[in-house]
Amino acid sequence: MSIDPTQQEEMMRRLREDLLDSYDEELEMELEERNMEELAAHGQPRSAEERLARRTYFQELFRLQGELVKLQDWVVANKHKVVILFEGRDAAGKGGVIKRITQRLNPRVARVAALPAPNDRERTQWYFQRYVSHLPAAGEMVLFDRSWYNRAGVERVMGFCSDDEYEEFFRTVPEFEKMLARSGIQLIKYWFSITDEEQHSRFLGRIHDPLKQWKLSPMDLESRVRWEEYTKAKETMLERTHIAEAPWWIVQAVDKKTARLNCIQHLLDQIPYTEVEHDAVVLPERVRNADYIRQPVPSDMFVPERY
Repeated sequence: MSIDPTQQEEMMRRLREDLLDSYDEELEMELEERNMEELAAHGQPRSAEERLARRTYFQELFRLQGELVKLQDWVVANKHKVVILFEGRDAAGKGGVIKRITQRLNPRVARVAALPAPNDRERTQWYFQRYVSHLPAAGEMVLFDRSWYNRAGVERVMGFCSDDEYEEFFRTVPEFEKMLARSGIQLIKYWFSITDEEQHSRFLGRIHDPLKQWKLSPMDLESRVRWEEYTKAKETMLERTHIAEAPWWIVQAVDKKTARLNCIQHLLDQIPYTEVEHDAVVLPERVRNADYIRQPVPSDMFVPERY
């Protein structure tokens, strides 16, 4: 079916608009990231320097997301298996970077595992058992939003495990991760590091933002009280589980945007991907049958057009 120049121009205009709309959605999402300083400024216009920094951030984010798509294609083509762990204090920005990494990827290739607290049955299982079922098959990447390191952090600090269980974790986890490496799974571990003051500011932001209050749990609030205990637990965890087969990488995360860019670039650097060639995609002509009659749809089935 041929398309005249006017139709071609209109189609290109619509494609451009769709692309801009998708980018606008990303910009709107960033409005959620308003910090306490912006709120205190009562909506004052951004300075030229702030606008430039914002524009640079989005340019780099879109570029890196393009590279992530290439990485995804390479992982599928080479049947690679990747596990990426994201750990850190509450409000450290783990969810934000996971969202930006997976935003433009195929959810069947790049899966997110964010496990809830174990149920009664799971508490009687081998500790790593419920995590094993989420490990990748060939051609998959799995991003753990918190992981088996819960035992070294929240479970230790909040008293959800015994001293014996805690020590058994440290005896087992290096062997478990070495076993994953021998099986062909590449394991990358990130710790997102923020200051006491920054966590305090982000918690206040969640308290005063109705769209973010759901992110606060009683456990999060208790973590403020036990800041130093969490620090000691983190230091022990890094010391005892930083192994050659799966080293820890620390992301300085006080600035959310630079943390995202730095983490994504580092992730790309960990995997020797190359661009995978694809055959050109050709849209086939629609088949039109002379005897086909489209049936009318009852008017009461349509969603009301209120906008």
